[in-house]
Amino acid sequence: MNVHTSERRQTSKPQPGRKGISGGQYLPLDEADILKLHKTSLRVFSEIGVQVNDREARDLFRRAGAQVDESSGVVRIPAGMVEDLVGTAPATVTLCGRDDSGLLDCELGGSQVHMGTGGTALNVQDPGEVRIRPAQLEDITRMATLVNALENIHFYMLNVYPSDVQDEAIDVNRFGAALARTNKHVMGGVYTIDGIRSVIRMAELIAGSPARLRERPFLSMVTCVISPFKLDEHYSRLTMEVARQGIPVVVPSEPLCGATAPITLAGNILIQNVDSLSGVMLAQLVNPGTPTLYGCISSITDLRELKYLSGAVEMGLMNAASAQLARFYNLPYYATAGMTDSKTNDVQAGYESALTSLLVALAGANFIHDAAGFIEFCMTASYDKLVIDNEIIGMVMRAVEGIRVDDETLAFEEIHKAGPGGHFVSSRHTRRHMRSEHYAPQLSDRMNRDVWEQEGASDTVARATQTVKSILDRKPAPVIPESLHDVLLREIPGLKPQVFR
Repeated sequence: MNVHTSERRQTSKPQPGRKGISGGQYLPLDEADILKLHKTSLRVFSEIGVQVNDREARDLFRRAGAQVDESSGVVRIPAGMVEDLVGTAPATVTLCGRDDSGLLDCELGGSQVHMGTGGTALNVQDPGEVRIRPAQLEDITRMATLVNALENIHFYMLNVYPSDVQDEAIDVNRFGAALARTNKHVMGGVYTIDGIRSVIRMAELIAGSPARLRERPFLSMVTCVISPFKLDEHYSRLTMEVARQGIPVVVPSEPLCGATAPITLAGNILIQNVDSLSGVMLAQLVNPGTPTLYGCISSITDLRELKYLSGAVEMGLMNAASAQLARFYNLPYYATAGMTDSKTNDVQAGYESALTSLLVALAGANFIHDAAGFIEFCMTASYDKLVIDNEIIGMVMRAVEGIRVDDETLAFEEIHKAGPGGHFVSSRHTRRHMRSEHYAPQLSDRMNRDVWEQEGASDTVARATQTVKSILDRKPAPVIPESLHDVLLREIPGLKPQVFR
């Protein structure tokens, strides 16, 4: 391994908004910083170690050359072993949509940027409401329908945990409700071994065969590492099961400055790096070549209440820095941005979400989750904010795209033709580029005041509510063929008929 290396343009069909564009313009770390983080991470692995609570996982590390202390469960891993195992993971991973054209695929690697929803909120804020309520399975169906129609949201990560589904049936119903309503890639956290197997079996039936699903994986799964430096028994087993199945997996960590990580951003990044690489290595030990994403959910703590903060600019800084580390290790990167600590869709929600999304996207993060729909410390999924964030993401991706400079865009011949005091309103060059050069807002208001007042003087939230309702009022086109509904209900234990309604 070489580690240096109006009804505003909404449609019922998903459209490929700007995505997969290369970022990397923003680099909070320099090369010396990256090397120091890497070398210190190797010291952590060899001198401090990682606590591995599952016996099978410890045996895998031992057989690969790690030193295992059975009394404590601590595994110390030599530098060369770390580099070899991390180098086994694929440098790029394609998370596919259900459209064989590939327009909905997310190719992760390098500095290519994709942005979408995240998980897993316990509460929901309905369109036009301020108050919240417990999430239900129907919310996944409705939010998947909404995401399917919002062109700048590139994937649907399962964003709520429904209170009306029993725990043993949670995995299959969360994935089932999403797969029934969106053609975009579906990612989600998983909670049981049986749930993983049932979800994958369901996806194989939808794909047409197990081989077809692995060829074009339209779902992926998330487990986690406990910060600092702990692969717990339950999540290790989930990680190993997903890896055995050959399905893309993310094993992220969530160190919090001043709580589960040092107060300093660099100390947090160090812990995050060791944690995430530990998950990558476990997946590779189980099944070398498993498509595995390096993951970061780092943030800071409100030390007055020891509370997780989701809208802090420091979250953007750390997730941006981790994009550089992911490229250093040649791994696809799962990042976090776009959330807010505000309880409603106010100005705070706008500036917090936009700022972290812009930082992390410009840093070239590959799969930016939580970037659409979350308020209130990531505890509440908001219908209106999905639409608002769709607008923010569109603008962010235009910024990532940057400025193209060539003979066509410099337009010297057009400028020469117009001459001093001329104009370009009727120019063919203007018509040719007007829809691609500038981002066309779908939600933002650019009307003159008199026209705005005549049309009701609505604010952004009101317009977002109107958009949500206009999408959800339409009858969605079926995503899973009706001929498969009975097959899936018969073959998949615990799957509820309501996921297809």
